Amino acid sequence: MKKSHDSNPQPAHAAGYDTVGSVDTNVADGFTMVAVGDLIVSRALTKGNHPGFGAIVELLRNADVTFGNMETNIFDIRAFEGSPQAEYGGAYHVSLPNLGPDLKTMGFNILSRANNHALDWGIEGMRETSRVLDCNGIVHAGVGENLAQAGAARFLETSRGRVALVSFASTFTPSSRAADPTGEAPGRPGLNPLRVTESILVPKQMLENLRQIHSALPGPETPCVNESLVTLAGKTYKLGEKVAFSYEVDPHDLTRTVRNVRRGKQFADFCIVTNHGHEPENWSQDPPDYEQSFAHQMIDAGADAYLVHGPHQLRGIEIYKGRPILYSLGNFIMDDLRTPVGADMFAAYGKDPRIETDADVTVDEMARDFSDHVFYESVVTVCRFENNQLAELQLHPIDLGHAKRFANRGIPSPADPLKAKLILKRLQTLSEPFGTVIAIENGIGIVRLEARLSV
Repeated sequence: MKKSHDSNPQPAHAAGYDTVGSVDTNVADGFTMVAVGDLIVSRALTKGNHPGFGAIVELLRNADVTFGNMETNIFDIRAFEGSPQAEYGGAYHVSLPNLGPDLKTMGFNILSRANNHALDWGIEGMRETSRVLDCNGIVHAGVGENLAQAGAARFLETSRGRVALVSFASTFTPSSRAADPTGEAPGRPGLNPLRVTESILVPKQMLENLRQIHSALPGPETPCVNESLVTLAGKTYKLGEKVAFSYEVDPHDLTRTVRNVRRGKQFADFCIVTNHGHEPENWSQDPPDYEQSFAHQMIDAGADAYLVHGPHQLRGIEIYKGRPILYSLGNFIMDDLRTPVGADMFAAYGKDPRIETDADVTVDEMARDFSDHVFYESVVTVCRFENNQLAELQLHPIDLGHAKRFANRGIPSPADPLKAKLILKRLQTLSEPFGTVIAIENGIGIVRLEARLSV
C-alpha cells in the first residue's frame, strides 16, 4: 500500500528525526581544539635545532583538531611559473615545499588561507600552495577558483566528530578577492572576502573644521546632504563622541558568510569560523568596533569557535553562549628567512639588489614594523569541550625570541616563568571588558566556563 506523507503531519523534530538541517553541536565529550595564530614560516622546522620547539609541537599533536593561519605560499622557485605581484600583502611570503609534510608532522590538520598574503605570488602561488597542502592531507579553506569555492566550508574527520572550517579575510589586497561567474563572464580565483568600510569618528567641532577644509579646496561645489558626515581626501568622517575608527560590514558579504557558516555546520558536528583582519591596525590591542556583534552573529549561525588572526599581537578573549571568541591569536611562527623577496620590496625599502641581499630587505621591514616585543609573545590555546560547549580554555604562553639574531628568531618555545606571567597578565587585562576571568596556574592561563558564568 502506498503511504501518504500528508496524513498525520509531524513537527520537524518528531521522534528525533532531523528535517531542518540542524546546526546543533555534536562532538564527543573531551573534544579538543588547539588554535594558534599566524604561520609565517619559510622552511621545515621539526628536524632543526630550535630549543623548546619540541615541547610546543607536543601541544599541537595532542588534539582532535589543530588550527593555524597559513600566511605564506609554498613552492619551489626553480620550477615556479608565476611571479611576485604588483599588489602584495606587505611582503612576499614564500616557503620551501618541504614545509608541507613538516606542518603535518607538527600536528596541523586544518588551516585558514584567506589573508592578505594569499596571492602575493598570484594565482599560480595560490594553486601550488593548495596542491602541497592537499598532498599532505591538510584541510584548508578560504581560497578557491571562484567565490563559492573560496567561501565554502572544508571538512576534517576526527574520532570525536566532523569539523568544518569557514575562512575569510577583512584585510586583503583588492585584486585578490574571488568572484563568481556571471552571465558569460567566468569566475575569478582568489580569497573569500569580508569587506568592511572604514570611517573616522570625530567630535562636532572637528567635523565642522573638516567641512570648512572641504569647502575651501578647489573643485566643483558639492551640496552637503548629511550634516553628520564629511568625505575628505578619500576618507569618510562621521560625528562621534570621541576620535576613533569605525567599521561597517558589507551587507552582501554578511549574508553570504552567515549562509556559509550555517551550511558548514549543517554538514558537520563542530564549526570553526576564522577571520584575518588587521583593523584598526597592528598597533591596536582592541578589536574593531564591528567585530563583537559580528562574532556573536557567527556563533548564532552555528559557529563553535570564532578565531581572529592578523594583528600580530594578542587581543582579548570572550566566551559567548559557551563558545570561545579569540579576538587575536597573535603570531605563532615569524620565521622570516624568505627568499626571493621580489624587486618591488627592494624598491620599497630603498635597497640595491646588486649590492644588498634579500635578508637586508626583510631585516629593514621587520625593524620598521615589528620590532616591538609584543609581536614575539603569544599563546597556544587549548579548548576542551564537554556536553557540546566549552568546559576549559588553556593558554600556554610562548616566546618567539625577540632578542635573537635574524636567522634564529621567530620560532616558538615555552616562555620563561617571568615572561609567561607578563603575557598572561596582559591577556587578563585585555579580556576584562568581555567579562572573561583568566586564572594563572603553574604558568598557564585557564578559563573555566563555571568561573566565567559566576562573574
